[in-house]
Amino acid sequence: MYSKRINIILGHYGSGKTNIALNFAYLIQEKYGNAAIADLDIVNPYFRTKDSADELEERGIRLIASGYAGSNVDAPAMPAEIYSITDDRNTRFVLDIGGDDRGAYALGRLSKAIMEENNYNCFLVVNRFRPLTQTADEVKEILDEITFAGHIPATGIINNSNIGHETTAQDILDSADFAKEVEQKTGIEVKYTTVREDLYGKLAGKIPNLIPMKMQKGVLDF
Repeated sequence: MYSKRINIILGHYGSGKTNIALNFAYLIQEKYGNAAIADLDIVNPYFRTKDSADELEERGIRLIASGYAGSNVDAPAMPAEIYSITDDRNTRFVLDIGGDDRGAYALGRLSKAIMEENNYNCFLVVNRFRPLTQTADEVKEILDEITFAGHIPATGIINNSNIGHETTAQDILDSADFAKEVEQKTGIEVKYTTVREDLYGKLAGKIPNLIPMKMQKGVLDF
C-alpha cells in the first residue's frame, strides 16, 4: 500500500482524500518511522491537513503547508520546503493534492523529479456519493483534469465511497460496482476500498483489499 517513497493522493473536493492522506502518513510512520505529509492545495487556503497538526507533531510526522494554512488569507503560494519532497530521499512523503486542475499545479512543479526517481504511487480517491463524481464518466473527467495539470499519471484507485457517519456496511458493498465501472472507464486498477474503523469488522473478508480508516479531527469529509 505504501511501499513507495512518495504517495500522492488525488481526488475531487469532498472525496475524503485528506483523511486518507493523514491515515497513510500514520501507517508509514508506524512502519518506517520517517514519514512527512505535504498539503499542496494552493487554491484552498484553509488546508484541512493542518487541522491535524497537533496529532502529526505528537507522532513525529513533519507537516509541510503554506504559512497561510488555516487562515482566511487567500494567498495561493507554497513554501520552498516543498522541494524537500524530491531532494530528501531518506523521508517517505504523502502528498495531499488539490481537488481540481488548479489545485494540482503545485504537483506539476515536482513532477519531473518525481517521475525521474520513479519511486511513487499516485492514487485517485473516488466517492460515488459526492457531487460531480457520481458516475464513471464524471470521475474520468476529473482525473484527466488533475493528472494533466500535475503531469503525473494515476497508478491506482481508492474507493472511498461514503456519506460520513451515516454510512452503512451496505453502502460500501453497493459501491463496488461503481468502483469497477471507474476502473473500466479509466483503465486504472481499484487497489483499495476504505471503510470507517467501526464498520471494518462487518465487511472484512467480503471486499478485497479493505482498509480501516480513522476519522481525523478537523477533517469534515471522510
